[in-house]
Amino acid sequence: METKTLKNFLFASAALLVTFPAWAADEDETAPDLIVVTGTRTTPVELGKEAEEELATGPDGAAFVARLPGMALVDNGTLSGQVQMRGLFGERILLRINSQHFATGGPNAMDPAMHYAPMALIDRVEISRGISPVRDGPGLGGGVNTILKQARFAEAGRLAPQLDVSAQYRSVDDSVALGGMAGLANDRWRFGVIGSWEKGDDMRFPGGRIGSTSFNRAVLGIHAGFRAGQGEFSLDYRRQDTGKSGNPPFAMDIIYFHTDFARIGFEGDMADGIRLEAHANYTGVKHRMNNFALRPVASAAATRQSDTYADTMGADVSLRFGSEDQHVRVGGDVELIDKGFMLYNPLAPAFFIHPLDRAKQDRIGGFIEGRTALGAVQAELGVRADRHGAKTGVPRTGPGVPAGPTNLGVAFGRADRDWSGTSVDGALRLWAEMGNITPRLTLAHKTRVPSLVERFSWLPTEASGGLADGNIYVGNPQIKVEKAWLAELGFDWKGDRAYARPVLFWRQIDDFIQGVPFDATPGVLDTPVEMVSAASGDATPLRFANVDAKLYGADIAFGAALAGPLRVDGVASYVRGKRRDVADNLYRMAPATARLALSYEASRWSLSLEGQSVARQRNVSAANSEAASKGYALVNLFGHWIIRDGLRLDAGIENVFDKHYVEHLAGYNRISGSDVALGARLPGAGRSAFIRLRWEMQ
Repeated sequence: METKTLKNFLFASAALLVTFPAWAADEDETAPDLIVVTGTRTTPVELGKEAEEELATGPDGAAFVARLPGMALVDNGTLSGQVQMRGLFGERILLRINSQHFATGGPNAMDPAMHYAPMALIDRVEISRGISPVRDGPGLGGGVNTILKQARFAEAGRLAPQLDVSAQYRSVDDSVALGGMAGLANDRWRFGVIGSWEKGDDMRFPGGRIGSTSFNRAVLGIHAGFRAGQGEFSLDYRRQDTGKSGNPPFAMDIIYFHTDFARIGFEGDMADGIRLEAHANYTGVKHRMNNFALRPVASAAATRQSDTYADTMGADVSLRFGSEDQHVRVGGDVELIDKGFMLYNPLAPAFFIHPLDRAKQDRIGGFIEGRTALGAVQAELGVRADRHGAKTGVPRTGPGVPAGPTNLGVAFGRADRDWSGTSVDGALRLWAEMGNITPRLTLAHKTRVPSLVERFSWLPTEASGGLADGNIYVGNPQIKVEKAWLAELGFDWKGDRAYARPVLFWRQIDDFIQGVPFDATPGVLDTPVEMVSAASGDATPLRFANVDAKLYGADIAFGAALAGPLRVDGVASYVRGKRRDVADNLYRMAPATARLALSYEASRWSLSLEGQSVARQRNVSAANSEAASKGYALVNLFGHWIIRDGLRLDAGIENVFDKHYVEHLAGYNRISGSDVALGARLPGAGRSAFIRLRWEMQ
């Protein structure tokens, strides 16, 4: 996007926001199915308090979220992990950073949303269990909103300093991570700076090192807030630079991501019982990847590099009439996405192709949502409608490109490259607080519009939005919108010394998007697409198509205080994904997992022994050539010491017995010369010690 366009957008948005009256107080609205997971505490707590802290030592927030019930980590690389929520991942989950939704820069999602959430900068993660509310935007499954650290309003008077910084070392990849927030605030103003820096080498496992897993990333940002009357104007900008970072499941590695985030907003009460929220944001991603900087390349002719970009502009506004627990909310939002993708050989200037050329996707939507009480039962009902559009330019190819891909581009350029459609979502949540127990029921109809890659990727490549299954894919301009019926039933129970949160869920998805054989004669090279794909090493390409699917399962979080300072906490998850149109399973479904931790919790220190058990997974996708995986069990040891108020030391050992294991959701190795066999599923990390120090001052 041109700089002038960005400036005009932000200035217009700011002008819109400053016309809103500055009434109102901060809102502390809690949703019935919202789980909030915070970072580690730095002050003592009472013994027996329910543990909500989750230890994770990986670079970004995906592994942090994956420790929760129903969650799993799709491990596509050290900085490219995706969150799987009850069997769904990628664009089927509504993922946001600081409430900001944006398009990823890579056609293979090397920069999923959690790529932009370094652990050192995470304040909290807000998780909508299973189904995200319609007010947050369209999304087939649940939602994850990661909130980064910010300066907070303080007491009246002079600006007072705030600080929250941490430093960590991890032995399995000799990685270091530094980061945090520094700010000044009083009751009317808040100013802050956030920053982080991380660097790691190739990861160790019991058989050696996993090639091309090193990483390098830095973040720097500023933010501010101003209370006018009793409302708040906010401003946030940050820049993230990811350097050379490996992705062994993919055909290329990250050379860089240069990403800018900007967001302005206002939240406040216009009058008694009327609350206004309005925001505008921009995200710009520039990305380069190649197959020669961090891995051996077969030949000069096979040298490949790719440059991509993704610009996202968005805005939203909503009005809430009523109180926090009895209200009607109406609102609207808009999102404009501009993406491009060029593949070329830097040693041969005449060889370049634009598999996704000047592609644009837009959405404008509105919603109405109400919350009320029906006797003892609380109810929240919401409906939203969105109008979508997508189009792409005529593909450009260089004179050095062979005739096969060139002819495919010409044919695609003559075809219809413009689509529009409407989607409608609805969600009903029912719950009742009955003493120590709160039963919950959720029913919903949700949709997902195909991505630009799924619709317009005319060239057979491995671009698949992060599937990382080694297959070559092509898009499908006639692909339909995914439509799902969802139901969840569960309850929250909390006694004096124990708690439990079990959930049963079921999803029926019509027009589920998955790769299927390109035609009825896979392996027979009787179409131009198959011929081009075979020249790239895969004679059986897949095309994105609509199938019918269903998912069902259960998960639970539980814990209990035992004798004295001893307590036990655990989570367990199970999901099953099937095709309904043929006898096959859905690809990359997490196996059944369970974690159980025995902890000794004193007021200023604790020690936890954790066992993790993962079942074998034999329910694999034949269409995606997915391999089965074995089960395994790991033992971890964690501890912390609050040295003084505001200063905390964490240390531990993960995979204490240096167990060799393979995660089912890991990708397959594409790196020759690694200690992992070419084409083998990537192993998990070996024994790893870590130490982390956090200093907080408010």
